Amino acid sequence: MKKKKNLFERFSNWATHATGSSAAFILATSTVVVWAVSGPIFDYSETWQLVINTGTTIITFLMVFLIQKSQNKDSKAIHLKLNELIASHERTSNRMVSLEDLSEAELDQLAKFYAHIAKLALEESDLTCTHSIDAAQENHDFKSKFRQKRNESDRNKKQQ
Repeated sequence: MKKKKNLFERFSNWATHATGSSAAFILATSTVVVWAVSGPIFDYSETWQLVINTGTTIITFLMVFLIQKSQNKDSKAIHLKLNELIASHERTSNRMVSLEDLSEAELDQLAKFYAHIAKLALEESDLTCTHSIDAAQENHDFKSKFRQKRNESDRNKKQQ
């Protein structure tokens, strides 16, 4: 399944690796130190300031796109790995596979649900007890039916 990477992909991988290294940090720090030390030589002129400002602006501009490409690739790989774990386990909800397609409000609602599950898990004395969205839905359906029956019973009592 290994496909030959295009030129930009190879360059992007190389640049991401290179710019994230200790050597790149040392080079950047050294550049700033040399620039600062050269200030008196150039009498702290506007050109002297423009050199560092222009250089850092260009590098920052290009790095934003490089970092975003790398982040997108990593994010996609993580999603695929998680999807594989979800799909391969018989007791997980397959509805979780495409969460990245939900709206921010839907994700917030889901996060509240998981915060509630975490609270329930803390209250359990059995560490192996689990809670899932499907189990929560079954509990909700059961409770809804129970409430409907209770409401019908209350109405019948009022009618008598």
